[in-house]
Amino acid sequence: MRKRPIRVLVAKPGLDGHDRGAKVLAHALRDAGMEVIYTGLHQTPEMIANSALQEDADVVCVSILSGAHNQVFPEILRLLKEKGAGDIPVLGGGIIPDADIATLKKHGVKEIFTPGSALGDITKFIEALIPAV
Repeated sequence: MRKRPIRVLVAKPGLDGHDRGAKVLAHALRDAGMEVIYTGLHQTPEMIANSALQEDADVVCVSILSGAHNQVFPEILRLLKEKGAGDIPVLGGGIIPDADIATLKKHGVKEIFTPGSALGDITKFIEALIPAV
């Protein structure tokens, strides 16, 4: 049994202003009993990594639709590692071509959820990923 809720940071990097999916995910995770911190739009990888540390996040969920995923995810992972938080799992969601998913996972992204992914599947994945805290 968990002593406290899983803390999830939901972030929207770059100039992409479409955050409906991130907000829907945030609500679903809250409904599942998780504590969600939504960073808002136009975050840099540095801002996301800093927020993950400041908020003591258990997991970081990054929603990206801009096509910059091959630059953004490795940078977030690098910064987390550099800041001593490389153990915080990073998940991705949004418009990410199938051909890029394997590469992102090789960089260290734990999972990618593309449009049409069931919110319950994302919730279950996070619950299984994060040990009882």
